[in-house]
Amino acid sequence: MARLLKQIRQRFGISAPRMTVQTHVAWYWRWLGMLVFLSLALALAAWMYDTGRRFAGFDRGELQSQLARLRESMSRLEDEAARLRAIANASESRLKIEQTAQAQLAAQVKTLEDENNRLKEDLAFFENVVPAERRGDKVSIHRFKVERDVLPGEYRYRLLVLQGGKLDREFHGSLQLVVEMQQDGRDATILLPEANDAGNAAFKLNFKYFRRVEGTFRVPAGAKVRTIQARILENGSGEARASQNVNLS
Repeated sequence: MARLLKQIRQRFGISAPRMTVQTHVAWYWRWLGMLVFLSLALALAAWMYDTGRRFAGFDRGELQSQLARLRESMSRLEDEAARLRAIANASESRLKIEQTAQAQLAAQVKTLEDENNRLKEDLAFFENVVPAERRGDKVSIHRFKVERDVLPGEYRYRLLVLQGGKLDREFHGSLQLVVEMQQDGRDATILLPEANDAGNAAFKLNFKYFRRVEGTFRVPAGAKVRTIQARILENGSGEARASQNVNLS
């Protein structure tokens, strides 16, 4: 009994253990408080970081302003570069047009010079030959030339046809070319114009005093032209009124 009373005094008496009373707080209020605390801590850390950079000479606002100015300058430079490229392209186009025009003019000048030289040759020829040719009543061929042209197998011919006599009528006829060549080790002959091209105006001759004739013809690839004969045929006659040969071999 005495032992039981002692235990009771120890448990409920002056020497009994202290009891703590705590107020119960809901869990969502605890989480809300933690979030508020973390937000304040982060804001304080950001403020301290920004203050430290300013103190060290780094201003975020100034950097953004500089970046904006740099972007604006870069945009202006790009616009200027585009404008200069457009001017350069236009200048290049004009230069090409001028170069093309100059090349065409040079070609025209060369053509006119060649034509002038031929006219001078014709004039000199007529001054010396026409009086003698008029003594006879005939058609003659003069200055018959054949040269290789630019393309392979292409030839350019040129000749002057003159009518003698009293010159009281026009000559109506045609030109015929007889091309003798060697092809694949065998001799071959081509008549121009061909039968299916007999109406070609380039071979027709209608003149009273003289007629200068020039043109081109082609032979098969690999053929070697040896001789070209020019014949002047009069309408209604199967015989050649005049002929002349050029040897290329």
